[in-house]
Amino acid sequence: MQWLTDGRIHVLFLVVLLRYLILAFIAFSIFYGIKRKAWAHKKIQPRFPQNRDYLREIFYSLITSVIFTAIGYGLFMTPVRPYTQLYTRWEDFGTGYFIVSILIMLVVHDTYFYWTHRLMHHPKLFPVFHKVHHLSVNPSPWAAFAFHPLEAMIEAGIIVVIAFIMPVHPLAIALFLLIMMIYNVYGHIGYELYPKGFSRSRLGRWINTSVNHNQHHHYFTGNYGLYFLWWDRWMGTIRPDYDLQFDEAKNRTVQSTN
Repeated sequence: MQWLTDGRIHVLFLVVLLRYLILAFIAFSIFYGIKRKAWAHKKIQPRFPQNRDYLREIFYSLITSVIFTAIGYGLFMTPVRPYTQLYTRWEDFGTGYFIVSILIMLVVHDTYFYWTHRLMHHPKLFPVFHKVHHLSVNPSPWAAFAFHPLEAMIEAGIIVVIAFIMPVHPLAIALFLLIMMIYNVYGHIGYELYPKGFSRSRLGRWINTSVNHNQHHHYFTGNYGLYFLWWDRWMGTIRPDYDLQFDEAKNRTVQSTN
């Protein structure tokens, strides 16, 4: 139990926790506080969650932060580290690879997320792994990390995969995880931030949106992607009413909701 007294694990936990709390708090304060009344007509699902929903999401997110910390510590701050492909000398791979490595991580993560997410929707696995996250039928930004502990371990597995399959700099991992957290909060924010027509555009049809993920929470089936929609489109798992709901959410006015 010596690792519990290692100051590095405490710092790592603070980084993981504060990243979640700060980003979710900013989104929640704006969309569920300051602009709640003014922008209520723009909410994908018109109703708002109840306070007990927010508390449940935060509770499970705190547990997830502990699990993410433990796995990160075990991977990079123990004798396991030499077996990974983590590098610290910038000149070993250069700036070009550093940038490309972040893009690769996003693509790998999206693939990992799609297939593990879809697998956890199997009727025998869903109650054990994924049901807790789907208690947020109408998610808020606080739901970004609201996983059952078993699912949290699955979600953290992407870092294990990345650490062993490709050379990666600690700063690249940090930026990748920051992007992941930002997009995760956006996906659960309950509002669509992309412009009108985005889901039907050449680029937008391949990019995941808040409407897309909100549908997944609302209906429990389809729309399994994280950053991109290519796996959903290739595998035929994107909801057929996705574009229509995206358009409806973006065309809604104050008058149309009264």
